[in-house]
Amino acid sequence: MLSIQNLSKTYKGGKKAVSGLSLEVAAGDIYGFIGHNGAGKTTTIKSVAGILDFEEGEITIDGISIREDPIRCKSVLAYIPDNPDLYEYLTGIQYLNFIADIFRLSKSDREMRIRNNAEDFEITGALGDLISSYSHGMKQKLAIISALIHKPRLLILDEPFVGLDPQAAVVLKAKMHEMCGEGSAIFFSTHVLDVAEKLCNKVAIIKNGTLIAAGSTAELTKGESLESVFMEVVGNGKTN
Repeated sequence: MLSIQNLSKTYKGGKKAVSGLSLEVAAGDIYGFIGHNGAGKTTTIKSVAGILDFEEGEITIDGISIREDPIRCKSVLAYIPDNPDLYEYLTGIQYLNFIADIFRLSKSDREMRIRNNAEDFEITGALGDLISSYSHGMKQKLAIISALIHKPRLLILDEPFVGLDPQAAVVLKAKMHEMCGEGSAIFFSTHVLDVAEKLCNKVAIIKNGTLIAAGSTAELTKGESLESVFMEVVGNGKTN
């Protein structure tokens, strides 16, 4: 579903944020991407989403190059940044209908999906309010619903659980499992290693722009906690 091959990204001033990164996310995967602040997670994610250009390597989504055909790639993916930047002069329902228009959803499909997701995340009563009146957590819920509305084949999230209340976090995890059960894939960054260990079937660890460990969660942890494995490979610079 997602293939990253030898990805490198250098910012102005010569800072290399990502260097020669390669990984594969298959249909059905919930793939956790972890690393310290500044490790290159967000740069990688924005490159996958088609927001950032990159100097070297290739990224394909469902076999399509994000560089050669970004519109086609974006039609099958959804991206939620760590701090959603929404159109605050719209109401919640106006924003969701705007997203539904972009993906050309039928009236019946959008109504059903908006209704079901809004009920699950308990924001139905707020959909008529301006987004500017929403709390951070409410904006995060609205962003999640907008990402799910067209049933993406690939869902990309940057720290998706930040700002969510415990119940909303449980709902999101359930929806992630449901999506992957239907053949989609999820690639997300998180600092919450307990969540990654319990939720992800695969994990990658990045340090200073370089991938230092990747594979199935069970193979990487081998009976240890993901936290202890992370501290070992990041501290020792070990490569798996």
